[in-house]
Amino acid sequence: MKIRTKTINTMKKVILKFTVVFCIVLSAFQSIGQEKVIEGIVTTFDSIPLNGAAIKVVSSKEIALTDSLGRFSIACDDTDKLKVTAKGFNNQSVKIKSKTGYAAINLKLLPGLKNKEIALGLVRTTDHEKLNAYARLDNNDIDFSKYRTMHEAIAGRIPGVAIVGGDIIIRGNSSINGPTPALIIVDGTPVTSAGLNAINPEQVKSINVIKDGSSAFYGSKGAHGVLVIETKSGRDMVK
Repeated sequence: MKIRTKTINTMKKVILKFTVVFCIVLSAFQSIGQEKVIEGIVTTFDSIPLNGAAIKVVSSKEIALTDSLGRFSIACDDTDKLKVTAKGFNNQSVKIKSKTGYAAINLKLLPGLKNKEIALGLVRTTDHEKLNAYARLDNNDIDFSKYRTMHEAIAGRIPGVAIVGGDIIIRGNSSINGPTPALIIVDGTPVTSAGLNAINPEQVKSINVIKDGSSAFYGSKGAHGVLVIETKSGRDMVK
C-alpha cells in the first residue's frame, strides 16, 4: 500500500507540473499577436487635424481613414506596425507596443506650394487660416550652404518675410511707427537679428515662419510673428 500511495503521489506531482507548464505555454501563445483596437489622431503642425489620412495595418493590410477631426480607430496586433499616409505629407510608421492604446501622429508637410494647396483640402475650413500662418523652408528646398549669411538665405525666399534695415519683418505685422521686427528663435533660444546673421547658413536644417494668431504661443514677444530656426546640431550656433 505504501508503494502504491507513493506512486500515486508521484503521478500527481508530475500531472501538476505538466498542468503548470501547459498553462504558462498557453498564456505565452495567447499574448503573442493578441488583437486590440488602437484609437488616435493624425495632425500636422502639432495641432491641425488631418481629414482623410490613411492608417494601414502592416500585417493585415486593413486601412482606416481619419474623420474631420483627425480621429481614427483600427484593430491590430499588439506587436504590429501602422503606416500613416496623406497626400502632400511625409509618410510615417508607428510601432505598436503591448501598452499602446492611443497614438497621436503628427505628419510633416512636404515642401512646395502645391503640397500646401493639397493640405488645405485635408483640413477643416476653420483651420485654413492657421495652416496659412505657417511657412517652412528646409534643406530639401534649398542649399543653405550657398549663402554667406542668414539674411542672404532668407531674403526673398520665404513668402511674406522681408529684411528691412537688418530686421526680419513678417508681412502684415506693423505699427504706426512702421514695420515691427519678428521674434527670432534658434534651437529654442531667442536671438537678435545680428545673432541670427552670425549663424553659418551651412549649419541650418530648417526655417519656420509663424504668424497671425498662431504665434500667440510665444506670448507678447511673438505678437509680430516668429522666425524659428533649427540647426543640424540642435545646439545654439550663435557666437
